Amino acid sequence: MIRNILILLFNDLAITLKNKTFFLILFIPLFVFISLKFTDQANEHIDQVKIGLIQGSSYAPHIIKNIKEAEQIIAVTWVQNERKGRNLLKEKKIDGVLLKKNDDPTSLVLLVSKKESFHTLAIVEIFTALQTAAEGSSANWITEIETLYKGGIQKQTLPTWILMIVLLIGFIILPAQVAEEKEKKLLLGLLQTPIREVQWLLAKVILGMILSIVAILFLHFMGSFDVENLFGYSAFIAVGSFCFSAYGVFLGFLCRSQASARTLGVVFYLPHILPSALSDFSQQMTAVAPLLPSYQFYEPIRALLLEDGRIANMSFEWIYLFFVGSFTFYLSYLLMKKRWLMK
Repeated sequence: MIRNILILLFNDLAITLKNKTFFLILFIPLFVFISLKFTDQANEHIDQVKIGLIQGSSYAPHIIKNIKEAEQIIAVTWVQNERKGRNLLKEKKIDGVLLKKNDDPTSLVLLVSKKESFHTLAIVEIFTALQTAAEGSSANWITEIETLYKGGIQKQTLPTWILMIVLLIGFIILPAQVAEEKEKKLLLGLLQTPIREVQWLLAKVILGMILSIVAILFLHFMGSFDVENLFGYSAFIAVGSFCFSAYGVFLGFLCRSQASARTLGVVFYLPHILPSALSDFSQQMTAVAPLLPSYQFYEPIRALLLEDGRIANMSFEWIYLFFVGSFTFYLSYLLMKKRWLMK
């Protein structure tokens, strides 16, 4: 009995090696390790916080004086306006921006990326200590904390879920389906009929787009999420689903079996989703993520949902996604013309 079990075990291991599934065991831990190296490390002893101040704002003189005297723990960056400060905050070049609250120069609003973060707590503690040392028990200088993005935590995570849905359909579902039709010779049979290559490709890409759009609509329905710029949001959902659906069909043509297609899909899925999703938490990820097409989809979706962005300011991203989708569509067409790949 033991011999039979061992024979079956080694047979399964051989199949795992043949269809490339075994490589996921090595790829996933390696990729996670590299991603964690790029992610900013939590520092329990922050030596200096980086604060942005708006040029021309009438901050209370004693507050500015105390901030300058605490240069060892507070690094000040003067910015032209609030928009510039928000951009530096997005790029992780500063930890927060101090804004005036109404017309009271002694009441400040702290603008941060996330309220629930160690950096935010450190900033509040440092300013509380400065205020206590300078004025004793007077009212706190920071009277309010605002986040960079609008909406609750559910809506703030919505762009990440949308990206995950589109990539799952593009990199996991479609490649496996294309590989299955190749593996079972269904595609070769279809090509013997009046159906042309372009027609088959368009049907597959449109299928991916429909699946993505239906899943996103269902997500909005369940969460009751509102969208202010519906036209721009719909345009990016359409071009993003087109891009990654065409991308997924191309990956499917690179594989001869469903198992290898799923393996290749995961290999492409993780590098596309993690840098974009983690770009909010790491300055290094913010520098790497724009190199990927997933970021060119994720960032406009986030801006449209959370920052009242406008599609007129995102023409590069829209054209980029359309170009990547069209290019991978063309590559798939070239591979379909190689009939021997279907055998």
